Amino acid sequence: MKDYITVIGGGLAGCEASFQIAKRGIKVKLYEMKPVKFSDAHTNKNFAEIVCSNSFKSNLLTNACGLLKEELRKLGSELIQIADKTSVPAGQALAVDREAFSERVTKLIESNENIEVIRKEVTEIPKDGIVVIATGPLTSELFSKEISEMIEAKELYFFDAAAPIVEKSSINMDIAFYGNRYEQERGKDEEIDEWIKRTENQEQSYINLPMNKEEYLNFVEELINAETVVLHEFEKREIFEGCMPLEIMAKRGIDTLRYGPLKPVGFTDKRTGKRPYALVQLRQDNRQATLFNLVGFQTNLTFGEQKRVFSMIPGLANAEFVKYGVMHRNTYINSSKLLDNTYNLKKDDRIFFAGQITGVEGYVESISSGFLAGINAVNKFLNKDRTVYSEKTMIGALASYISTPSGNFQPMNANFGILPELDIKIKDKKERYNNLANRSLKNIL
Repeated sequence: MKDYITVIGGGLAGCEASFQIAKRGIKVKLYEMKPVKFSDAHTNKNFAEIVCSNSFKSNLLTNACGLLKEELRKLGSELIQIADKTSVPAGQALAVDREAFSERVTKLIESNENIEVIRKEVTEIPKDGIVVIATGPLTSELFSKEISEMIEAKELYFFDAAAPIVEKSSINMDIAFYGNRYEQERGKDEEIDEWIKRTENQEQSYINLPMNKEEYLNFVEELINAETVVLHEFEKREIFEGCMPLEIMAKRGIDTLRYGPLKPVGFTDKRTGKRPYALVQLRQDNRQATLFNLVGFQTNLTFGEQKRVFSMIPGLANAEFVKYGVMHRNTYINSSKLLDNTYNLKKDDRIFFAGQITGVEGYVESISSGFLAGINAVNKFLNKDRTVYSEKTMIGALASYISTPSGNFQPMNANFGILPELDIKIKDKKERYNNLANRSLKNIL
């Protein structure tokens, strides 16, 4: 076996993994293709470059990302410590001076005696030794092909065309109802009620949100006039085959959505006893059935507009969105089939993945995956038992989410919906989140 661990990629996840390996006395060879080659979104040679917002989101424990940051502080994350030291005023959020942050990470990486930096593009996965792959959502074309061949091409996704996801507890079930298309036409109301009881906890059960004509027309009007995000030039060149944004479909004709993702055929609106004018379906998104995604709602609307427009849908007036819809360039693997909850590749346990290429979404989430992959790469190197965190913690729940088999896997950020429910029902959201956070911190160490 090699006397070092290879880390490929000098972003947030790769740097955190490198720090965790090095601080445990193991040598690291860290490969970063900048400045020899830049992706379409990167502009400077430093490690851990912050490409988009400089915000690491809220520090509040009643915010899922705030909880994840606090867990990482307690566990000894190097990048969260650096973020704290290079922070700028941002109210309750942790925001960083992006240049100072990346410069400090780079300085500490390059001065670490256990880390050897190699500035070159990697095009082949090393044939031996332990490897952490953290090449991010803009993995180079040659290395993407290499990964694709290793795990089979159908398991490598090149675009993130994900629908919004809401917490089930925030859906108004006085309006919504469970059921699959045409099931309601099988018999009398008593039979329907019995079927609903049987299917409430089944995987892939649908929650249905009926709309009358006025509700539908108002929704379409707001949808087609809503503000959309500005794509990168390299993303504009890509064609989203079979993933047309919802707002573009709506602009093709007033009834287009009613013959597409909002088709009402096979359902009865329990408010009227008649077929609804249109209907939105929500599909179960996690095994606990606490999260549901809006079927067919891939979109380029800004997050604020998604909250405003989609909350117009009957039953979603008070919906808690744990993830908004996105359509952008994003290379990631189908981790739900390929990885375990330590980010280790099942078919070749000397290889770990970390960062957004695994399907975690966000700065802090990427750091958490790099942290966990790094310490488990060391465990593998030293022939020690794996380090697994409880699903009651945010870092453990996130690792569990991306490694749990799913027929509809899509990238996910930290959110309270992926944590197991509390033993007691708490209606107040802030109080519930506070209890979940306290439970998590008790389980983290």
